[in-house]
Amino acid sequence: MKKRIYLAMLAACFALTASACGDSSAVITDNTKTETSSVDDKKAEVGTNRLVSVENVDKYITIGEYKGLTLDNTVDAITDDDVQAQINEDLQDKAEPVSDGAQEGDLVTVNYVGTKDGQTFDGGTANNYDFIVGDGQMFEDFENGVIGMKKGDTKEIEIDFPSDYGDDTLAGQKVVYKVTVQNVRRAGELNDEWVEKNTDYTTVDEYWDGVRSQLEDDAKKSAEEVLKNTAWTTVLENSEVKEYPQEDLDTQITEFKNSMEQLYAEPADMTLEEFIDSQGISKDDFDEQCQQYAEGKVKQNLIVQGIMDAEGLSLDDKESLQLQNELVEQMGASDIAELVDTYGQSYVDESIGLLRVEDFIVKNASVSEKVANGDVIADDADAAGDTEQDSTEVDNADAETNDTDEEVSDSDQDTSDVDKNLEDELGTEDISDN
Repeated sequence: MKKRIYLAMLAACFALTASACGDSSAVITDNTKTETSSVDDKKAEVGTNRLVSVENVDKYITIGEYKGLTLDNTVDAITDDDVQAQINEDLQDKAEPVSDGAQEGDLVTVNYVGTKDGQTFDGGTANNYDFIVGDGQMFEDFENGVIGMKKGDTKEIEIDFPSDYGDDTLAGQKVVYKVTVQNVRRAGELNDEWVEKNTDYTTVDEYWDGVRSQLEDDAKKSAEEVLKNTAWTTVLENSEVKEYPQEDLDTQITEFKNSMEQLYAEPADMTLEEFIDSQGISKDDFDEQCQQYAEGKVKQNLIVQGIMDAEGLSLDDKESLQLQNELVEQMGASDIAELVDTYGQSYVDESIGLLRVEDFIVKNASVSEKVANGDVIADDADAAGDTEQDSTEVDNADAETNDTDEEVSDSDQDTSDVDKNLEDELGTEDISDN
């Protein structure tokens, strides 16, 4: 468990700069003559702030092709079911307290204490725990036991844990939960009165259209984010480091250790060494992770700086300053000074540089606009919907005329659940095995 906590912390440190791209779709930029000027002009416009210590980036890395990429901007189609699901969520968020007993669909807040053989156990106690009755968040017997309970009611609910439960100490065991209901809230009925009271609209129809419009905007922003991340990943994977500048590696290792110390060790009143030891991580393994982090960051910075040098981009040109304002807003800071004070100048510079280069790569790519409707991708929403409908009709016809073939097909499906865990993502399998 400790190692997984450590790995989650490590992932957070890995994501420091990448987090600046998390909402890159919100970035607004203009096509400017800077990106179409001559090579001589580009070289003259390179800013003085640099992400790497070296002047000649070409000596250290071969940057993959970053202009003329072929990319798809795939936007999810918004269906009526999507709109209804969001409205249902809004109704639940605005649920109001009721005095009668809990019903299926109600949002219930409970305190509970679980005991096995009269003794409490780890994870069996919670206060102010919210769940929707009937959603399957809790054991079915637990949810059924809460039905009819009112605010202030207390009762004991007996649960038979399944034999295949993940915790061996509870699998196949009988547990008694003493449950006290703190609150029962119920979603209202969707009508014009509810809409006018709880939203900026006055009628159900206006509200429905507004929700659809917002979901469509969100889908476009999400697609733009994926597009820019795909563009960057393509260049990153096609770039090869010849040599890592040692000064930059040392800087990144130091920053990584400082981050771990400030974010995790100091709040626990430990030294960094004590904290790492408390997580069951050896010094060699920690040093290896520091090196991996540093190499990843230096490679990123070499690519970003190399493209900026070649294309006459800088951290203080008009587009970058605009991105700076966007980053301040995205991170919830009052101004750039607060952002720098919180995360450091290098974090801000690396974030702005990466966003700037991502935007440049996309602007200079051949981008095809696509619409996704489930597994179906087409050039427009109608085509995606028609294809999906045609596919469904064919599948239904096959099912009606050939049940045997369907059974064979079902038996051939791969039902394995691939565990995309944190160790795989970070390449830290050796640490997790220690």
